[in-house]
Amino acid sequence: MIERITLPDQMQPVSHYCHVTRAGALIWVSGIVGMRLDGTIPEDTVAQFDIALATMDACLKAAGAGSEHVVKVQVFLTNISERAAINPARQRYFGDHLPASTLVEVSALVDPRMKVEIEAQAVLDA
Repeated sequence: MIERITLPDQMQPVSHYCHVTRAGALIWVSGIVGMRLDGTIPEDTVAQFDIALATMDACLKAAGAGSEHVVKVQVFLTNISERAAINPARQRYFGDHLPASTLVEVSALVDPRMKVEIEAQAVLDA
């Protein structure tokens, strides 16, 4: 059985998708950006990353998971040199639970003001 979850207290999807999908013990979090519920986007990459990370956490929790269940995270930055700036927040969030990770620079995201997007896969303990 596949559970498709859209969180009412988060930015609504801009296209035809849900925030998070769960199939058994497997969880996929859609790409999450740093936009506030009121539609504003901070100029600062770290502030955007913090919003995206909090939203990702809410998505994981809605599917019954947490940071300790994340097995893979993908981060998309419009400026790869900002990696060092977002790294402290990553370290705080994941702690000792190190996921596999991909970080890539992209030319643009869905809104030109956006600088970061995160997606994740998690596995619940069997």
